[in-house]
Amino acid sequence: MIVHPTLNIAIKAARRAAQIINRAALQLERLTIERKAQNDFVTEIDRAAETAIIETIREVFPDDRILAEESGASGAESKGNEWIIDPLDGTTNFIHGLPQFAISIAVRRHGVLEHAVVFDPSRNELFCASRGSGAYLNERRIRVSRLDRLSDALIGTGFPFRQGQDLDTYLAIFKALMRKTAGLRRPGAASLDLCYVACGRYDGFFESGLSPWDIAAGALIVQEAGGFVTDWQGTEHFLETGAIVAGNPKIFAALVAEIQKQLAHRS
Repeated sequence: MIVHPTLNIAIKAARRAAQIINRAALQLERLTIERKAQNDFVTEIDRAAETAIIETIREVFPDDRILAEESGASGAESKGNEWIIDPLDGTTNFIHGLPQFAISIAVRRHGVLEHAVVFDPSRNELFCASRGSGAYLNERRIRVSRLDRLSDALIGTGFPFRQGQDLDTYLAIFKALMRKTAGLRRPGAASLDLCYVACGRYDGFFESGLSPWDIAAGALIVQEAGGFVTDWQGTEHFLETGAIVAGNPKIFAALVAEIQKQLAHRS
């Protein structure tokens, strides 16, 4: 595995954040927790991990643009790279001691995702990819599953939890797929869900109401593992719409068809 220098910085930043998160995981009762919105939490660990990531990036790329969940956008808008950062995807899981959370870092250049890291510190699983170079889990090349029947597929998803999201449409899709698949899973960290598609643990994934930092890194990792990723309309604007569907080629096509069928019924 040959690591691009930019990807190497992303890996270094993710590992620095992981040290902060792992230490905090041993003392969850001491956490200060704030509610950003209904079912949307932030802790001082989110902020400390994000600061560590940004400092690591700025040491090498002082002028790059950064889009981070907690601190927002900074840096030049039209020059160099744009780093898309979620310092702790799955904060609700983390504060409850549920070991399903990750650090997500993607690098976009001129609107194209180029590098991605998703690091699960509780399992020490590092997923990464660079455009055109494949996807890896702990330096082992990964590929999406070969399963080709939706009826045999295990699908990951995420429930709409923010106010203003169309829960009824989601539930219609969920109900249809529950009847047509081998099962649906909702662990609560979209970045890891996408990586599980990439390494074949899931055959597909869908969710809506997401932010760019939730899905940018995982999307590239799926693509480099041989999978497909679009929004619910089948376009490449999933970072803008926040609605995403991913999967191996056969299951992806079946998921898009079923989602669009349910959307048409409700229009």
